[in-house]
Amino acid sequence: MDAPPLELPSVGLGTMGIDDPAVIETALELGYRHLDTAQIYENEAVVGEGLARALESNVVDRDDVTVATKVWADSLAPEDVRRTTCESLERLGLETVDLLYVHRPIDTYDPETTLPAFDDLVADGLVGHVGVSNFTVDELERARGILDSPIAAHQAEYHPLFQSEELLEQAREHGSPLVGYAPLSGGRVRDVEAVASVAAKHETTPEAVAIAWLVAKEGVVTIPKASSRSHLAANLEAVELELESEDIGRIDALEREEELFPE
Repeated sequence: MDAPPLELPSVGLGTMGIDDPAVIETALELGYRHLDTAQIYENEAVVGEGLARALESNVVDRDDVTVATKVWADSLAPEDVRRTTCESLERLGLETVDLLYVHRPIDTYDPETTLPAFDDLVADGLVGHVGVSNFTVDELERARGILDSPIAAHQAEYHPLFQSEELLEQAREHGSPLVGYAPLSGGRVRDVEAVASVAAKHETTPEAVAIAWLVAKEGVVTIPKASSRSHLAANLEAVELELESEDIGRIDALEREEELFPE
């Protein structure tokens, strides 16, 4: 039986650089229900420990949390996909990971052999959904032609200084979310005049505006990273900020070429 479509909350937690399980536990206490990690972050055990603590204290039910990780580019040969995914599960302390991404379609990635290995993990119950990350539209289309599983999510850099309408249109066409990472432009949103002026107008922060701008877009969710309780809470609360169409238009009109994480 096919898994139901993946539904992700508007704001999840990007965990790159987080090395304290207490941050994960606090995020879950505050209401985060999507945790995003990766093999290359070297913190899957941290995420797993934080989740385990929250489960132990009945902060959250396992079924309510989407845990995502990613297979790094040096492990995309079929035998390495399975081996490293099992290692990820062990570090996370899980029997199944909800969402497993191809992290980048480079190095050992071969769509004809890599993607069937992801399908096999779904068939074996080790993975709930297949995702891809940092793909072009052409790479997405080729992947869709090979996978038996639907592409449940495409994770890509998306923020006021780097916007891809092509990827967004593609996500909407196929009904799968675009998971925007680096939503605060690597901390640069404070220095972007259009974002700062919208923030002043609404008496809020540029960070809140950047997140609100993203989640106002149909088909987009985002995964800002935060470590302090106050920043974790503020990023969740940004969903409640209602921007006007002229606010969104000002940010949409920005130059869109400052990619933070090129291949």
